[in-house]
Order: sequence, then structure tokens, then C-alpha cells
Amino acid sequence: MPRVKRGVPARHRHNKVLSFTKGQKGTKHNLFRRANEAMLKSLFYAYRDRRDRKGDMRRLWIVRINAAARQNGLSYSALMHGLKNAGVDINRKMLAEMAVSDAGAFTQLADVAKANLNA
Repeated sequence: MPRVKRGVPARHRHNKVLSFTKGQKGTKHNLFRRANEAMLKSLFYAYRDRRDRKGDMRRLWIVRINAAARQNGLSYSALMHGLKNAGVDINRKMLAEMAVSDAGAFTQLADVAKANLNA
């Protein structure tokens, strides 16, 4: 069986990893082994944090809805309970957007929630 020298493919693979870690501190952008470790860790963080971002956004929406609800004399939980009792099916993303950009419409929703709190 003929001998296969792996110099060129290895160099291409090393250069690909080193270009991926360009901008890293210390030896993480110079030495292949350190760069490979940094690349694997950064890819893991990217995968994990794409999922974490969804929870972060939900928390942000809840904070915004709660702030607007309290300006209308309700807590977040009371607002959501009143809207559920009223049969208003609107997600938190849209509620947060209304709270920021359209305070009048949010006030109308808060009034609907107040009216249906004890229902």
C-alpha cells in the first residue's frame, strides 16, 4: 500500500481552525491545539446560547409587560389572569411591543383585564 503524506490536508485544517479563532487573546489564535480547544468551546457556547436567548427574551417581555401593567394599576399576574378570563389570546411578545410602542391600546387591554379579574 502506498504511503500517504498528510501535510497539505493537515495544514488546510489547521489554517481553517486558526482563521476561526482570529481575534482571540493569547495563544488561542496562534497555536493549533489551543485554538482548536477555543473553537470547540465557542461553538458549544453558540449552540447553548441560541436556546438560552429564547428564555432571555421571554424574561425581557415579562419585565416590560409588568412595568406597563403597574402603570395601569395591575400586577403582571393579575393582568395575565384577567386577559385569560376575558378570552384574549395574545402572546407576551406582542403585549410587550404594545406596552412599549402603543400605550393606549395596552391601557384598553388592561381595562379589559380589570373587568374580567373576578369572572
